[in-house]
Amino acid sequence: MKRLFIFLCLTFMLVSFSFCKGKNKKSESNNADYIVENTDFAINQYGLMTEMIEDSGKILNPKSFINGKFKFIPPTEWTSGFFPGSLWYLYELTGDEKWKMHAEKHTEALDTVQYLTNTHDVGFMINCSYGNGLRLSGNKAYEKVIVQAAQSLITRYRPGAGIIQSWNANPKKDWKCPVIIDNMMNLELLFNATKLSGDSTFYKIAVSHADQTMKNHYRPDFSTWHVVDYDPENGTIRHKNTHQGYSDESTWARGQSWGIYGFVMCYRETNDPKYLRQAEKALEFVSGHPHYPDDGVPYWDYDAPDIPNTYRDASAAAILASALYEISAYSTKKDYKAWADNIINTLASPAYRAKIGENGYFLLMHSVGSLPHNSEVDVPLNYADYYFLEALKRKRELEK
Repeated sequence: MKRLFIFLCLTFMLVSFSFCKGKNKKSESNNADYIVENTDFAINQYGLMTEMIEDSGKILNPKSFINGKFKFIPPTEWTSGFFPGSLWYLYELTGDEKWKMHAEKHTEALDTVQYLTNTHDVGFMINCSYGNGLRLSGNKAYEKVIVQAAQSLITRYRPGAGIIQSWNANPKKDWKCPVIIDNMMNLELLFNATKLSGDSTFYKIAVSHADQTMKNHYRPDFSTWHVVDYDPENGTIRHKNTHQGYSDESTWARGQSWGIYGFVMCYRETNDPKYLRQAEKALEFVSGHPHYPDDGVPYWDYDAPDIPNTYRDASAAAILASALYEISAYSTKKDYKAWADNIINTLASPAYRAKIGENGYFLLMHSVGSLPHNSEVDVPLNYADYYFLEALKRKRELEK
């Protein structure tokens, strides 16, 4: 009887193990299928996009599709790096040399951006295009472009305030040295430039800017102001405002996502735990906010007065999801990966993901550029697509 009992126990354990193993394999397979299906969708949409561009005989850079018309942008527009970056991600997700060819052509069309000193956005423009290009192709010529772009960016560094000036002075708004939370995203270019050149100047400026942003851009609840205006000579805070949010004291959703992403990236580049803590606290603000929807896609401003009868912002969600996938590798404070999965599942649903051949061939619908300026409201945007593809790539890497 004792032997029979032991035999039955062992049998039960083996069956249970096989069942769990089978479930895990099925789960892994489902996740792989999910990545493949969304990648195939992106291939179809961007296949139509690149075909349309090739047929034009020009090198066009699509930003959006508004009222049935494409919005193409010049290399000097702040979002010019996102379309080339998306092409690089398609190459990474598929291994298809066709996407590399398209990515190289659209990246190298931005060659002159490396010399721009009138904008902080060279980080977005060059790192998303040339940065991904260098990472995936190893093209040494791209190294010089990245270092030169970083050199251009640090001409906007104001030592007295310890920050990189975002926009030029604006007398109408009484801004002398406005810095926006978005600028955290441009610091990655500086970290990369130090790695490529060996010059620590870029690294030190990036750290100084991150430290001042952490000190001055965040409220006690770890929500962020959009704009902080400094005295460039001594660093005194002159104003704290919004430009694209609902009000000066509200929390613009994409700005909150930019800050989170930026501090996660700073932790990756420096290993300084204060940056990880900052990102964790800013994420606590989001997850605990009464207006943050269960499906993970925020309203355009967390304090918009007409919630829930107002716009969601798919771009803010995609940036947030990508940051969540990365922080899930560094922190166990929360199940960040499950949170990211929830957002991506929503974005990949019919509520946000376009049908093939529609939406101007962009992937995601329902992003908001600047509602106060009635600019690019409830439309596709190239940076929403870029961070959606980046999130898919990071999800695939985590699940491998």
